[in-house]
Amino acid sequence: MDLTQDEVHRQSLADPEGFWGRQAEHLHWHKKPAAALTRTTKRLRTGETHAHWEWFPGGEISTCYNCVDRHVLAGHGDLPAILYDSPVTNTKQRITYQQLLDEVEVFAAVLREEGVKKGDVVLVYMPMVPAALIGILAINRLGAIHAVVFGGFAANALAQRIEASRPVAILTASCGIDGNKPPIPYRVFVEEAIRISSWKPPKTIVWQRDELPWRPIRKLEGQRKWQNLVKSARARGMRAACVPVKSTDPVYIIYTSGTTGLPKGVVREAGGHAVGLHLSISYLFGIHGPGDVMGCFSDIGWVVSHSYTLYGPLLAGATTVLYEGKPVGTPDASAFWRLVEEYKINSMFTAPTALRAIRKDDPDNSHIALIGQRGGLRSLRALFLAGERSEPAIITMYQDLLNKYAADNALVVDNWWSSESGSPISGIALAPHAAKNRRVGLEGHRPLGIKPGSAGKAMPGFDVRVVDDDGREVARGKMGNIVLAPPLAPTAFRTLWEDEDRFYRGYLKRFGGRWIDTGDAGWIDDSGYIHIMARSDDIINVAAHRLSTGALEQAITSHPLVTEACVVGLPDPLKGHLPFAFVITTTTPTTPNSSSPSPSSAAAAPPDDAQLFAELQTLVRTQVGPIATLGGMIRGTTSTTMSTTSTMMIPKTRSGKTLRRVLRELVENAVRGEVDKEVAVPSTVEDAGVVEVAREMVRRYFEGRKREGGVKARL
Repeated sequence: MDLTQDEVHRQSLADPEGFWGRQAEHLHWHKKPAAALTRTTKRLRTGETHAHWEWFPGGEISTCYNCVDRHVLAGHGDLPAILYDSPVTNTKQRITYQQLLDEVEVFAAVLREEGVKKGDVVLVYMPMVPAALIGILAINRLGAIHAVVFGGFAANALAQRIEASRPVAILTASCGIDGNKPPIPYRVFVEEAIRISSWKPPKTIVWQRDELPWRPIRKLEGQRKWQNLVKSARARGMRAACVPVKSTDPVYIIYTSGTTGLPKGVVREAGGHAVGLHLSISYLFGIHGPGDVMGCFSDIGWVVSHSYTLYGPLLAGATTVLYEGKPVGTPDASAFWRLVEEYKINSMFTAPTALRAIRKDDPDNSHIALIGQRGGLRSLRALFLAGERSEPAIITMYQDLLNKYAADNALVVDNWWSSESGSPISGIALAPHAAKNRRVGLEGHRPLGIKPGSAGKAMPGFDVRVVDDDGREVARGKMGNIVLAPPLAPTAFRTLWEDEDRFYRGYLKRFGGRWIDTGDAGWIDDSGYIHIMARSDDIINVAAHRLSTGALEQAITSHPLVTEACVVGLPDPLKGHLPFAFVITTTTPTTPNSSSPSPSSAAAAPPDDAQLFAELQTLVRTQVGPIATLGGMIRGTTSTTMSTTSTMMIPKTRSGKTLRRVLRELVENAVRGEVDKEVAVPSTVEDAGVVEVAREMVRRYFEGRKREGGVKARL
């Protein structure tokens, strides 16, 4: 029987107990669950109630066992588990499943001797090195809980997470490496974070790297050198076996931003996490087992890398590529394509920001063409994008490139998810090999076609709806709040770390407990494709019309010279707000889009600001509507002959998300004549200097507009 993605999704919602019960059979259970799903109601201290559920109650499982031991026992110990590639240190390493088991067993014994036990929290603040994955698996092996914090966080943000999770130990490294910059002193950040934190972790274990000179260990403060502990444990023959935990016990905490400024601790539970990821890595990503290679290019501090650098590929018994580098500058824009060729990657996962950076450095796509023409990309079956909205122009461009150079029927797949969901809520499931797909009971699946601008269709277990501000479902094609009906799929959270009330207030209370609020806005079209247009607070109200920043940015980036755009609301006394665009252009056009207003922009002489603004106005009015008329534009330019840093004005987090709120505040302050007023810049910002570049460009724009009488909508 052939099953479409729609039919698989319907099965998962109509019979979740049967559907997920069958998926659970593909993993090893130390104690089989009594059921796949139970549904209850939870009552809060306030007296309010909300839907509650449990996945695989009564079961006991070890995720580490399923990721490592199981494959060695199946005779796959000699196959590669981790392929480490670090152009920033000129290092490569191949780690087999047998070698990984050996390292994890020993380091788990080290942690046990240092006082870590089942149920304890261990905080991980590490660069993208094999020790980070070994450390996380060793924590899991003991039945402990890991809380990985992105290595780019400064001491204050790290201290917040130490206080919130109260770890018994911290795993860190002497330094991280960020391109050609000097080493980042991770150990120094940890020491400062502990100093200012009210919680003092008893132990800090430091992985020493050659790139930063070693400083003496502060043994009285609980510091230990990682390599010395492992050497001692090996000499004494120390090993640690897997400690199974209950299905509903936490595997990890991952902190995500909160509106109060305090991070929210999303809790991932053992049974649902393992079962859900085992399905998604095969069904969505097409990574089925030995011989398949996954390349997820995201930092281990983010949920994407938790799921698809570490756990997903290893649950499947496949190979994961661990990359310590950037999409550009290490050494150039060929980095990702070189990795695909060298390691025969089948599915690649990155953020749209990375592809934009590649496009800026290599607008002619010369690197991918060179590698593609010699057949170096034939292993690539899919390019997955997530983390922010992927504009249709970038989807179309890379789909054309995959059609030329990658495997037959290779797809560019935009998918949508969050730290809370743990795995994609929507996407396009790959066409699996029939024999391999029997492992997850989904033989004969046929893939959907892509629809640029959408994030695909719902994944198994996620019941996606669109509602108005009163929680009423809206018609197909109409924009509203995107919500999820409980229960969520097994990978998703059911609460926040030690804060059930905040879970209810933040996700359920807005719609009376009926829906789980994703915080995203968009619509579902007549074919069931989900279109994520913006965060709910990024909707611009223009004369009582709700306009999505994503739709406006989509129109603007269809211009062949525009490589990136960010739209915010410009306060207007008549209409409330007008769309205001920050655009980055290149002197070399991307592939012309058929919707571009004129071929003149692709000519040798680029348009001046007034001409470009007029062309963008035409695109916006044509693709979005006359109500969406731009109220202004600030333009930055980049080319392959100038430094991109000096021309950038759109600030981003280190994970690649645009800090739209920062630009919105700069514009609103400028309208009030307070352009120098301080704006709140999160510690996750990739380059705080970009904010000051943006501030100066906003200043020049509004000073110029004031001189012109405040009515001329251009630079």
